[in-house]
Amino acid sequence: MRQDTERKELEYYLSLCYPVTVHPDPESGFVAEIEELPGCMTQAETLDEVFKAIEDARQLWIKTAYNEGQDIPLPRDMEKYQGKFLVRIPKSLHRALTRAAKHEGVSLNQYVTSLLTSGVHGDAIAAQINAILTKMGRTIWFTLPPFGMKGLPRRHEEIIVMKREQLAGKQ
Repeated sequence: MRQDTERKELEYYLSLCYPVTVHPDPESGFVAEIEELPGCMTQAETLDEVFKAIEDARQLWIKTAYNEGQDIPLPRDMEKYQGKFLVRIPKSLHRALTRAAKHEGVSLNQYVTSLLTSGVHGDAIAAQINAILTKMGRTIWFTLPPFGMKGLPRRHEEIIVMKREQLAGKQ
């Protein structure tokens, strides 16, 4: 992401706090990464070691990028958003969304915002549930398709039948 502000001193970038994501390594230990700094990741045996290692990796990543004249992304909570963006869609989809919004008694903006929110947060919730169930050795079938998928049954009854068929095939 290109920053529109002027370049600051190296110390400024080194003082920034980036969110760190830590995953257990299936082999052993932990893997840590900073998503805003592409490729900035490390691994270690203990949590204390992985946090020290990711701090070293963060500083090295920033120093290298700074010395090479590359842009250094800001932490995600520092990025500024206007709350609007332009999306081109087919006329038929625009018509369908407008009709659905009228049917729900809300504006088109409110309707599209609710769809986007349920898609983004629904995927995150589904991923968390699946991660927990995977650790328990179980699987779940969601009745709602992942955001943007086509060709799946539309009626609830069809989904239930499809799930029953899938479950029968797994036994």
